[in-house]
Amino acid sequence: MTHILSNTSAALPGDGPRRGPGPIAALDPRVRILSAIAYGVFVVALDNLVALTAALALSLTLLALSRLPPARTLKRVAMVDGFILFMLLLLPFTVPGDPIFTLWGYSASWQGLARAIQIGLTANAVVLALITLVGTMEPVTLGHALYRLKTPETLVHLMMFTIRYVEVLRQEYLRLRAAMKVRGFRPGTNWHSYRSFGYLVGMMMVRAIERSERLLGAMKCRGFSGRIVLLQEFRCTRADALFALVLFGAFALLLTLELTLR
Repeated sequence: MTHILSNTSAALPGDGPRRGPGPIAALDPRVRILSAIAYGVFVVALDNLVALTAALALSLTLLALSRLPPARTLKRVAMVDGFILFMLLLLPFTVPGDPIFTLWGYSASWQGLARAIQIGLTANAVVLALITLVGTMEPVTLGHALYRLKTPETLVHLMMFTIRYVEVLRQEYLRLRAAMKVRGFRPGTNWHSYRSFGYLVGMMMVRAIERSERLLGAMKCRGFSGRIVLLQEFRCTRADALFALVLFGAFALLLTLELTLR
């Protein structure tokens, strides 16, 4: 017996958004993964603000075709923006150029502002496309498709187990924190709090090791041999070819904008 990845497997805790019922969900997962990679590489290479704005519009079009909840999806993109917002605010003050205004002796430049807008448009376009094309796939489907694209089995196994057990570790952490609160622990800036959090991390590692040993034993009992045997074959259809053709046509249009407006 061997480990089996199947599209019909039950969803795992923390899987994220379900596959939408739109045209994007009907495409071959391999085509979606390759399209997302090509899209990310191409958009990152763009510099012109008009071309990047068109790329963001293309990402929003993909969002509409996927029929994902727009508010929830854009909220996820905004969470990603929170990580780069600080950098974008500093760029106008760190890139030399024509000054806009001066704050506390530091001059903000138009060139720095343009670079911040460029990075913001690029990040949002790429992240939105990745969420639409890849983020809507169930983890089992994603692992299945990556394996069919000749991704090493070890990496596929690591990805699958990581997705599955991140949520398990989070639940373990919440249980331990609840136990600490019941015992009257209140975090503060003192050595007792630091020591308690150290014990918390150590206990999580111990329980993770114990759980991994139990999991390994269960897998061996079920005949796990380290190989992935897939029950379902992916097939490219005319819809996949049409989607790839339209997407590369959009790439050609973006490239034309980039070269014309440079």
